[in-house]
Amino acid sequence: MLYQARNLRREYDGRVVLNIPELHLEEGRVYGLLGPNGSGKSTLLSLLSFLERPSGGNLWYRNRLVRFDEPSLLPLRREVVLVDQHPILFSSSVAANVGFGLKMRGMGSRERNRVVEECLELVGMRDFFKARGYRLSGGETQRVAIARALACSPRVLLFDEPTASVDVESRIAIEAIIKRIHQERGMSVIVCTHDRLQAARLAREILFLFAGRPSEFAHENIFSVQVREENGANRAWIGDTVAVDLPGPARSGDKISINPKSIAVEPDTGGESGPARLHGHIAQLSKEGDRVRLVVEVGVPLTALLRKKQLLEQGLTVGDPVLVRCPEHGIEVLG
Repeated sequence: MLYQARNLRREYDGRVVLNIPELHLEEGRVYGLLGPNGSGKSTLLSLLSFLERPSGGNLWYRNRLVRFDEPSLLPLRREVVLVDQHPILFSSSVAANVGFGLKMRGMGSRERNRVVEECLELVGMRDFFKARGYRLSGGETQRVAIARALACSPRVLLFDEPTASVDVESRIAIEAIIKRIHQERGMSVIVCTHDRLQAARLAREILFLFAGRPSEFAHENIFSVQVREENGANRAWIGDTVAVDLPGPARSGDKISINPKSIAVEPDTGGESGPARLHGHIAQLSKEGDRVRLVVEVGVPLTALLRKKQLLEQGLTVGDPVLVRCPEHGIEVLG
């Protein structure tokens, strides 16, 4: 087991920003870490890279309890490296930036240059060996930061929004680099991202955080609702025209989340609308792994995830009228 955590908590000024009852991450895998802003993703990465101490709970790394004192943390920080969203390079050459950690460890210049060249080759930056760090673009800087991390031969690489500030060409290159690192070097990788499609392209397993806690699914389709009882049902109104039945009690002003995987979409053959039957049309389609993500306009935009086979069998495409069903089991009251 790469990481285990139990009752892991992090507080800032008395405010709990991360509260994870249980966490289990296997070695040698690529994980995607998803969640909205403020969900605790970056805080979790800081704890997993041993750059911050938890406020409570226990963390195990490779089946050993982590003791958060400096003598114990130094060897762990050599095995786990975090590549920040906005990496900072020295004004010296790219080669000096990549080889800095090796120089601090006492590696000779000949061996150091060999490792630096190898790592720059892997990230497609070999021709920038003598370039100055401050003259690089955002995408180039990110790739050099990855090479710098690789030069220290870590077991684990953590990425915090690695493509958030780069262009499309650099995003494609960085994603290819992450895949190559895992395939060729067998490293464990955790990628924090807001991009669900990117997570699906890179990772076999996805972790979701919401309000500092693990969630079974990424909270999407989040709406503030007005709640009233109608015909014995606890009904939530989204705006003036869209209503859904809730699985439990809620109050007006609460937020709900509708799981996109629970939403049923089928061709609209007519019939009356209602809480169980929302009429709309498909506004957008995009591939996501073995599924297709639909944005359906029903008075408010709803995101649904359908399997490709199901979509093909139904023959649905952009602009088609559809009937949308939001079952109670797919709705969570967030408060």
